[in-house]
Amino acid sequence: MSEVDWEQQRAFLAVLETGSLSGAARHLNVAQPTVRTRILALEAALGTALFTRSPGGLTPTERGQALHEHARAMALASDAFVRTASAAPDEVAGTVRITASEVIAVEVLPAILREVQRQHPRLVIALSPSNRNEDVLRREADVAVRMVPPKQEALVARRIGAVPLGVHAHPDYLAGRPFPTGFEDLAGHRLIGPERDSAMLRQVQEANFPVRIADFSFRAESDHAQLAAIRAGLGIGVCQVPIGARDGLVRLLPDFELPLETWVVCHEDLRGLARVRTVFDALVTGLRTYLG
Repeated sequence: MSEVDWEQQRAFLAVLETGSLSGAARHLNVAQPTVRTRILALEAALGTALFTRSPGGLTPTERGQALHEHARAMALASDAFVRTASAAPDEVAGTVRITASEVIAVEVLPAILREVQRQHPRLVIALSPSNRNEDVLRREADVAVRMVPPKQEALVARRIGAVPLGVHAHPDYLAGRPFPTGFEDLAGHRLIGPERDSAMLRQVQEANFPVRIADFSFRAESDHAQLAAIRAGLGIGVCQVPIGARDGLVRLLPDFELPLETWVVCHEDLRGLARVRTVFDALVTGLRTYLG
């Protein structure tokens, strides 16, 4: 066991999460034989096989699966260690990792973060656009923008308000088509939505928008891809009202509005770091401005 080192465990985690030696090599930016050597050395040190070969690549053994979360926790701790060491606690410098939903991360945060980095040029932002709620307690991220209220203890949270969702279309799509004034008028239109059932689709349905997956002529699991389709004039879809207004989209069916409660969250232990506090406060201010 004393022969196990972190590089071997990083290789193990990379193979687990990419499914192949070549994928792990690209992820780690090393040669494929290096990954193979590290995996073989780790298996020798542990005295057990961690992977079996399959037509789809490398499949973890039962022992390999059991070690996944431990390796992941070590990787998160290592990343957090590097970020914490990237600058002194009282400096607005070094790295801050932010996670937010796809649409917020891509469409809203860059303009907010531009001003923060202009004022603090030594500040590095690592932005993770993801609809998965990355765990702030486990230090997957330093600051998170969430669309659900945080329930864990040891978190500092600020409620931003409710981001309204509405039904929108591009003017080019509506040109020459009958203008829908009610839900019943949507039957003759092309609709944009998800490919599979989702929490968001259920929320839309519960807000009295009678739409089903079978009604969508353009489908994408990515909220951002759906927004791009609305912008491109492919049909009618649901997007954030402030983005629709900013981009010149036409808001339809104004009686429909779905509010998304929005929070900015960080771990209470990080609030004392100047860089995290600065980013946290900037996000709170910027997102409240975004909501008008």
